[in-house]
Amino acid sequence: MSSKTRLDRAYKNAKVVPFDNSSKFILFSDCHRGDNSFADDFANNRNIYFHALKHYYAEGFSYCELGDGDELWENLSFESILNAHKNVYMLMKLFHEQNRLHMIWGNHDMVYRDPKYVEKQLSSFFDPKIGEDVELFCNIQYHEAVVLKHSETGQELFLAHGHQADWWNYLFWKWSRFMVRILWKPLNVMGIADPTSPAKNYKELIKVERRTKKWIIENNNLITVVGHTHRPRFPEPGDIAFFNDGSCVHPRSITGIEIENGEISLIKWQIATTDDGTLKIVRILLEGPKKLMDYKTD
Repeated sequence: MSSKTRLDRAYKNAKVVPFDNSSKFILFSDCHRGDNSFADDFANNRNIYFHALKHYYAEGFSYCELGDGDELWENLSFESILNAHKNVYMLMKLFHEQNRLHMIWGNHDMVYRDPKYVEKQLSSFFDPKIGEDVELFCNIQYHEAVVLKHSETGQELFLAHGHQADWWNYLFWKWSRFMVRILWKPLNVMGIADPTSPAKNYKELIKVERRTKKWIIENNNLITVVGHTHRPRFPEPGDIAFFNDGSCVHPRSITGIEIENGEISLIKWQIATTDDGTLKIVRILLEGPKKLMDYKTD
């Protein structure tokens, strides 16, 4: 199965979410939430992420997570991740209860392809304080892709993790998961990177991006937003409409893509120092905003 076939199938079977110029979305991916051990890359940025997500919840945004939210290659179960970052999941639960949460699976949480697994792992959790199960993400559904479709113009935005263009991490993810758990997790603690990851292998990254761009061109320059490579991308109108929201495991910062007022922007949240020495979390605009219609080629 080729990259084109995988991307075609993801687009065809995508969950369609209608939106208009009053809609607001925040797109994050590659959080890789772990168990708060030395190998948990998310732990360094969890306060930044939590603060940013609180901001978006208060401002009425919907949250689209474009895959690899949970690190289920290094960790055997969701329970240890939930216990490490419960405040994050309680906040995500609020999004879910208001139908403002759209979840996509990536290669590191590909087990969420199975609805039965999702229901068993995510629908509830045991609360030791009251000694019984409590609802978490009741009836949540994970998708391979989401299409945001403008209710007035018909313009579409295709959201996916992006590993469809990475044959090794799509087809042989179980083998990769085994290698990560046995070999790369302990080596990661010592600072040795996994060479099969496009986020850490520049040659693979370029190949994945090239395949994705080819598919976008063949689909009338469809606006496509992915993660997977951890490299933020924000094209100018007229260029190939290939966007990447980056990741939430950059050193000391997280990046994402905002859609608001019919416009798209690339943003970063990081810790900044004020003149009096106080540390605070700030939002920085990296690219945009650009009007979505400026990318329309019809």
